[in-house]
Amino acid sequence: MGLRRYGFIAAVVSVLVGVVALVGASRVPPMTIVASMAATTLAVATPLTLGALSGVFCERAGVVNLGIEGMMLSAAFSGWFASIYTSAVLGAPALPSLLVGVVVAIATGAALALLLAALAVTFAVDQILAGTVVNLLAVGMTGFFNRQLFFGPDSAFGGQVPHAPGVLPRIHVPLLADIPVVGPVFEQQPIALAAIALVGLSHLVLFRTRWGLRARAVGEHPRAAATVGIDVARVRYANVVIGGAIAGLGGAYFTLESVPSFEPMMTNGRGFISLAAMIFGDWTPLGSWAAALVFGAAQAFQINLQLFRDLIPPSWGFLQQSSVVGLVPYLLTLLILTGVIGKTTPPAADGVPYEPEGRR
Repeated sequence: MGLRRYGFIAAVVSVLVGVVALVGASRVPPMTIVASMAATTLAVATPLTLGALSGVFCERAGVVNLGIEGMMLSAAFSGWFASIYTSAVLGAPALPSLLVGVVVAIATGAALALLLAALAVTFAVDQILAGTVVNLLAVGMTGFFNRQLFFGPDSAFGGQVPHAPGVLPRIHVPLLADIPVVGPVFEQQPIALAAIALVGLSHLVLFRTRWGLRARAVGEHPRAAATVGIDVARVRYANVVIGGAIAGLGGAYFTLESVPSFEPMMTNGRGFISLAAMIFGDWTPLGSWAAALVFGAAQAFQINLQLFRDLIPPSWGFLQQSSVVGLVPYLLTLLILTGVIGKTTPPAADGVPYEPEGRR
């Protein structure tokens, strides 16, 4: 990712943090506000980071993954249901129940990714349509099972949602979390920390391993990759399923780490924003994470600004409208996708079905 984009990221984050610090300076020390914004940004950017990484793995191998939204939504529901069932029906303690939910969410994302891979790789369906199928299937399934299991007199739980086991606890990172003022930045929940770790791991896998080299070769020139013995279909299947598992972990964030409940369409377009972050990040893990942090900062701006609503000057009255402030992430998405901040170039074979020589 070029310096121009990093400069844009730094400018946007600086403005958002600066406005909150300026408004709340009379009540809270500016450095405390900055630390709060940083901690909130890392937390709320978690599903965006994981969604963007999911897209990077898929599209580096040449498969457009428009189904990230559906994968996260389905994983959010299945993980939530699994945690409730394990806790309320099987009687397991809260933490093991939540961990079971995380595993189920990851498996759900991988299963939907397998469907996407079958459509895109084996049957050569248009990959935009394949991703749309995944999204529509996710919306339909989660809405149907949510009604059948929890609502209505004939539902499995008699119309009452069992008590959820809560959310995953925060992890106190030794030494770092004990630093005065900025310590809360390093006190995050498990999925948020896992997302940061996966950024570094994904970069190493894609750019420092033989597997990553083969995946990128398949995404750039699959026929040339096949001539040197690389199984294009196998690599694409594997990368898409890995991407789906990561998206599933992102879905688990919504119901197992953010709020202990499920609402239809609760992902609220985060999968599509993740795609914008991936594009803005130039299809790289580090760049995608940086872009996800911009969107996270926009959400953190809304959350932290609510603490100082009574201090907002009358001339800045528009900032008191949560609906207006809530538009910031989506406006940033539009700005990025229009290419105003600079054009990006996807992998050459991204979205192009591969047909072996013998089948042509």
